Amino acid sequence: MLQLFEFIARNRNFILFVLLEVFSFWLLVNNNNYWSVEYFNTANSLNARALEASNTLREYTNLRQVNEALAEENRRLNERVTAMQQLHPSNAPVGYKADSAFASRYKFVTIAKVIDNSTHRADNYLTIDKGYADGVKVGMGVISSTGVVGKVKSCNEHFSVITSILHSQYMISTKLLRSGENGNAEWENNSNPSIIQLKDISRYKPISKGDTAVTSDYNAVFPPGVPVGYVKSFKVAPDQAFFEIDLQLATDFSKVSYVYLVDNKLSDQQQSLQESLINKRK
Repeated sequence: MLQLFEFIARNRNFILFVLLEVFSFWLLVNNNNYWSVEYFNTANSLNARALEASNTLREYTNLRQVNEALAEENRRLNERVTAMQQLHPSNAPVGYKADSAFASRYKFVTIAKVIDNSTHRADNYLTIDKGYADGVKVGMGVISSTGVVGKVKSCNEHFSVITSILHSQYMISTKLLRSGENGNAEWENNSNPSIIQLKDISRYKPISKGDTAVTSDYNAVFPPGVPVGYVKSFKVAPDQAFFEIDLQLATDFSKVSYVYLVDNKLSDQQQSLQESLINKRK
């Protein structure tokens, strides 16, 4: 306290000058309409800017929660859309109606954040921050908000490793929307993580640039209709029966941050039945 009094005593002339300046400004504002209006406008402008900066900072700090909420909403919408598409397929004959258990077999289990990702190796993988404690199982399909990502290879309690579609041994059953032709998409161009090759499309079928390639009805890992890519270019060699098609991937693997885990609840029954038929043939 003594030091405070000593500081005031040493600077009393300056403090008195400041007080007089403030008092003079107060008198000027309260007794002059022009300066009163100017002060009011300036104060309001400064307050508005301060509030805008505060709101911007608050919104920025809440971006993570907003992104997570949007991702959760997308998960619910994807599950509903998939169930409706399976219940009433667009290409089904008149009178066909899918069994309710079959139509709802795909469950969007959880949302996960990508914490590691490779794109320029021959065999690429992603790591996510969810494991079997969150309902993740080996073999589940993984998609992003834009398209196919890959399949769960292994998992522990809190983390999982995903086999990316950018993997030399990974193949996915794919259909072209315009022609309805089915083929297999496989990554062969190891130098370009945005291009994948579509095989087994007959050279006598109509192909058009820009056509959308989606997961087919023959896929047990992914729901039908999930975007795989878009026809970028195609050609056919004189001695070949199939097109060589390059697809621009629907998922940008350099920017993927959140993914959805998809579980086919009937996959065990389907595989068990198919394996039993194979064993009988042997």
